[in-house]
Amino acid sequence: MATNDFAQKSDLDSSSALGGSKLLSSGGEWKPKSIIDAISEIQQFYVIESKGQDIPIEFLTLEGTLSFFGIGVRSGFSESIFIFLLFPLFQFYLIPFYFHGSGQGAVLMASIPFMLLFVNTGMCFYVSRCYIGTLTRKAINSFFLGRSLVIALKSLLIYGLYFIAASPQILTPERVWGIAKYFNPEMADKFFYGFEVKVLPHIMPAAKVCSISMLAAAVLPYGTAYLLDWRRQKKQKGNQARVAGQK
Repeated sequence: MATNDFAQKSDLDSSSALGGSKLLSSGGEWKPKSIIDAISEIQQFYVIESKGQDIPIEFLTLEGTLSFFGIGVRSGFSESIFIFLLFPLFQFYLIPFYFHGSGQGAVLMASIPFMLLFVNTGMCFYVSRCYIGTLTRKAINSFFLGRSLVIALKSLLIYGLYFIAASPQILTPERVWGIAKYFNPEMADKFFYGFEVKVLPHIMPAAKVCSISMLAAAVLPYGTAYLLDWRRQKKQKGNQARVAGQK
């Protein structure tokens, strides 16, 4: 009788736990639509597996794996586009000409293009602590891989574009002067001087900072997940060794 009660209680607990996961309770038909959906679902997997309940890895089908990968790709793409569009505006126009390249205002303005990257990276750091169990690991790996792949490729693309743009063969003084005369003949002298002095020498240093920041945002959450998992397994092995020694 006690055994039956315990089995019924276990089934009830398992059913309620699975019910918290939209993907598992829908039979695999539900798909995350945003990074918040993906992280929330990963948290549900973590809650289930952290309680010792084994979920067959087949619950996360190929379609489900690709849905987490796709959310990672979309997240990385939106973050990269945000930086790609705003970074040159702030770094090569607003900061050198309006904030004179220094001061707290310049630092704040320089961080604005990276805001979305910082926020999403922070959420990835948060979900890194959930890196346990087979199903949770599979979902996190798919999500992180999609995001990291896109951000890393975009960082290399941005660096390459700035490298080409800063090349002496591309931005020759004659071409810069011609562009200045074409857009605003009356302000051509001021534009030419400002570009040659305030912008051109800082293109490659700014490109390096941008690319390194993006690569760090792509790699560090992955590294944090593996580091926390390694520490957790090391602690478990230490506890098991102490228990075995006491016996």
